[in-house]
Amino acid sequence: MTATIALVDDDRNILTSVSIALQAEGFLTRVYSDGETALKALIDNPPDLAIFDIKMPRMDGLELLRRLREKSALPVIFLTSKDDELDEALGLAMGADDYIAKPFSHRLLIARIRAILRRAELTQPSATGEPEVPAEILQRGRLAMDPARHRVTWDGTAVTLTVTEFLILETLAQRPGIVKTRNQLMDAAYQDDIYVDDRTIDSHIKRVRRKFRQVDQEFDAIETLYGAGYRFSEE
Repeated sequence: MTATIALVDDDRNILTSVSIALQAEGFLTRVYSDGETALKALIDNPPDLAIFDIKMPRMDGLELLRRLREKSALPVIFLTSKDDELDEALGLAMGADDYIAKPFSHRLLIARIRAILRRAELTQPSATGEPEVPAEILQRGRLAMDPARHRVTWDGTAVTLTVTEFLILETLAQRPGIVKTRNQLMDAAYQDDIYVDDRTIDSHIKRVRRKFRQVDQEFDAIETLYGAGYRFSEE
């Protein structure tokens, strides 16, 4: 099926140029020039992925994502200014799947869109309602992960993760006690040779920990080994 991409940006030149580039690649597009208008449409008629500019009048991209995450785990890519490291960190901490700095190439943006959509497909059921490939539930102590349904629980309580967060945690939990470098986690979560830096992986890890600590304040199953990477506790 043709994927639908929603673009939310107050810069009409960006809306037009990105929309044309996406349509040339076979995507359907919907465009919105402000966050308030976009929010209701994204909830009532969700696209497959959304791209938000951060700095917009009336409702900026961060607030739009915060309110969207109350209702939906829709994959989101942020567009940021080149040096807005704080915005990037906030966006990832709030559950964005990726970010790309302006000015950006359409080729890079499209590559990241395709990568995130492919990761999302791994967790979606087929048209018959059954997983394409049966996947066993991954059980590690109090953690349970169901890849086919993109469900995660801790002590039986549901924890909502984005696609990227899910893949990072799954990579760690598959081999408890084994240290995974940031590069290995990047390979698991960002395929197709898409570059992300260490800060991106660290931000995702912080977000995963925060989500689990909302259901268990003592959660410490993801361990940091400084200079080496991360591992899932065997306990």
